[in-house]
Amino acid sequence: MADVTVKQLADTIRAPVDRLLKQMQEAGLPHLAAEEAVSEEQKQALLTFLKRSHGAAAETVVTPRKITLTRTTVSTVKVGPGKGKVIEVAVKKTRTYVKRPEVMEEKPAAAVAAVEEIHAPAAAAAPVQAPVPERTQSQAEIEKNRLEDLTRQQAEEAQRAETARRAAEDEKRRADEEAKRASEEKERLDRQRVADAEVAAKREEDGRAGGKRTDADKSKDKARSGEKPKDDKNKPRRKGEGGDDEFGDGKGRRRELTLAKDRHGAHRRNVRSGPTNQGFERPTEVVVREVEIPETISVGELASRMSVKASDLIKRMIAMGMMATINQALDQDTAVLVTEEMGHKPKVVSVNAVENEFQKILKAKGSGEGAAVRPPVVTVMGHVDHGKTSLLDYIRKAKVVASEAGGITQHIGAYHVATANGGITFIDTPGHAAFTAMRARGARATDIVILVVAADDGVMPQTEEAIQHARAANVPIVVAVNKIDKEGADPERARNELASKNVIPDDWGGDTQFVNVSALTGVGIDNLLEAVQIQAELLELRAVADSPAQGVVVESRLDRGRGPVATVLVQNGTMKRGDIVVAGQHFGRVRAMLDDTGALVDTAGPSMPVEILGLSGTPGAGDELAVVADERAAREITEFRARKSTEQRMAGQQVSKLENMFANLKEGERPTLNILLKTDVRGSLEAIMHAIGEMKNAEVVAQVIGSGVGGIAESDASLALASKAVVFGFNVRADGAAKKIIEREGIDLRYYSVIYELLDDIKQMLSGMLSPEIRQEILGVAEVRQVFRSPRFGQVAGCMVTEGTLFRNKRIRVLRSNVVIFEGELESLRRFKDDTAEVRAGFECGIGVRNYNDVKEGDKIEVYDVREVARSL
Repeated sequence: MADVTVKQLADTIRAPVDRLLKQMQEAGLPHLAAEEAVSEEQKQALLTFLKRSHGAAAETVVTPRKITLTRTTVSTVKVGPGKGKVIEVAVKKTRTYVKRPEVMEEKPAAAVAAVEEIHAPAAAAAPVQAPVPERTQSQAEIEKNRLEDLTRQQAEEAQRAETARRAAEDEKRRADEEAKRASEEKERLDRQRVADAEVAAKREEDGRAGGKRTDADKSKDKARSGEKPKDDKNKPRRKGEGGDDEFGDGKGRRRELTLAKDRHGAHRRNVRSGPTNQGFERPTEVVVREVEIPETISVGELASRMSVKASDLIKRMIAMGMMATINQALDQDTAVLVTEEMGHKPKVVSVNAVENEFQKILKAKGSGEGAAVRPPVVTVMGHVDHGKTSLLDYIRKAKVVASEAGGITQHIGAYHVATANGGITFIDTPGHAAFTAMRARGARATDIVILVVAADDGVMPQTEEAIQHARAANVPIVVAVNKIDKEGADPERARNELASKNVIPDDWGGDTQFVNVSALTGVGIDNLLEAVQIQAELLELRAVADSPAQGVVVESRLDRGRGPVATVLVQNGTMKRGDIVVAGQHFGRVRAMLDDTGALVDTAGPSMPVEILGLSGTPGAGDELAVVADERAAREITEFRARKSTEQRMAGQQVSKLENMFANLKEGERPTLNILLKTDVRGSLEAIMHAIGEMKNAEVVAQVIGSGVGGIAESDASLALASKAVVFGFNVRADGAAKKIIEREGIDLRYYSVIYELLDDIKQMLSGMLSPEIRQEILGVAEVRQVFRSPRFGQVAGCMVTEGTLFRNKRIRVLRSNVVIFEGELESLRRFKDDTAEVRAGFECGIGVRNYNDVKEGDKIEVYDVREVARSL
């Protein structure tokens, strides 16, 4: 406790200051004034002195005993007309009764001294709580009251401890009695079940023997079952009064009847049967189950496996902070936590047994003996318009670039080229930024990457991305410096820029081969192919030809006449016409195979790209492809993959809805651009959807409500009409039925053949949905030189325009010490006695401010304009 002054201590113990100072001086303390501080040690010394001077004898008064009674009264109140609503009202009343006993006898001086010695510090520090009369109490009386308080506190604590001990003993006694009753009831039930079993066994034995049971046997059965025998003369009889024919019909039927009254007072007949052991007994212990949990499981299914109600499980999940519905899919980790929270043992199981077995079979087939050298798979990467496709045209002696819209490659192409040093399979990827995902898939399926860099352009953004994809796939790079015959070409510039990206030429001490080529004249093409073959020999590429084929889907599309068409690259084994293949979530029998020139082929070996027909749908670019034994296995695998994909998608959508539900309610719905997208091939569809997904901010968002490969059908137009979506067609067209709906309903339909034009239009649409940005521009500033009053306009400020121009029809601000004190409009703007529309810098003018009459000399009047500026993503 902090030190107090002499005056504060005197107020606390209710004693005069002069007397307290005198007692402190008698105790040997150096205090002479009321403002001097008193420490804890000094208060203790003063207390010791006072005890010695007044002695230890004191009378202790027993504190008044009191008891508090609480009574709660519950009543009902009807609210509303008619039957209304009945609510309960609880009224709690509390009363306290105090019994004031006589003053206790004086305690022995030794006991009082012992109490004082134990509780002296607490008594010195504790203030007196009881009201004190106006007259001044002596120090002995003060000490006496303190000792009484301490003694009373001890008595109350002892009483509370005794009450708690008695309550614990009563609780233990009740628990023992309950346990004893439960044990006796259990023993009684056990005896009853044993007696029932003996009776049943005896009856069955008599039935097999065919003998007739006597009355003595029946009495014994009743005694075993605990039923008291009845006196024959008291037995109720009816018509016939004799033998076993109680009903007098001669059929020997016999039943014991009792009459009872139901709750309405009417008599009813009950048929009382003997004891039975088929009754339900409530479990005495909690049943802990082992719950199998797959990768995804619905809330309802999880509740069923734990044998609990789905509503109880949902309540527990809400208490854990998880909003869920009965049909919501839970991931494995969440389901494990919920199961443990419910008191059961989770058992994690894998539902990928079918997929795992399929992968084991593929690995076993692919690791067989007889592996032979296979052609390398080379991916050509680089920036837009650096000459990748032109380079392949010269190698293949074809003109692929002539058929591409906009002069750039929109799709992934796979071509097999026979060279003097052996066959090479080339994969051509687009260089546009939207095809990042397509380039990544190309890098995963390749053995070597040819990085094309224009000698006159150098390293560009997509060039850096290609380097990153190649390194992520851990494949070697061969750099082709193209367009060396172009004016202004500088191959050394490309080398220097690539070296800064950690792509070091081999003649500089690095591990990357650089070849200068010209796709137009063919200079250096042979050296490039030779460099690729050397790199392939270093990699020692091998594959097993005599095994079922395995590969990867490079591209897929939906052809109007031929159906789903997939471009696949065989990586191991041999694919034959008629094989049953699985590609992602689709399967089918290979009806036909075409090479890169369009010719029909019957087989395709390792590193061979072919187009296959006969799949059930268009698989995604990058999906694995494998030949299976029969159609049943193919259907089982694809159905499992489709089901798993649907569950994961639904789980993600549900979590997203729950997470954003309250945010949407609070912030309101954002403007959304609904898009229906149809493309010619799967790779383009995925690339465009990926790019659209990145076009969003906090205010607007683009949402693809429907997408697919193939032409725009009538169902697509109906979906766009219902959702108010814009229809985008990339290298596809709408059929006749879809055109009628689009023209009749005025649906916005746009066709594109170059991907960046489509993305630019979507970006422009989203930018138009953004609210404009409000900007304020200061037009002019005037300084108040003099203030005078006008009978017509009231207060008028004579000003000098120091900056810009003042306009009469613009808004103004009044600034004092560079702080805005008023915002409003001009009442008048004059030059001398004439009204004017504007006043330029360096001229004087008179300004009347509307609805403001507190302009002072030295203030500044600022004229500004508000403009709306269009925003963009």
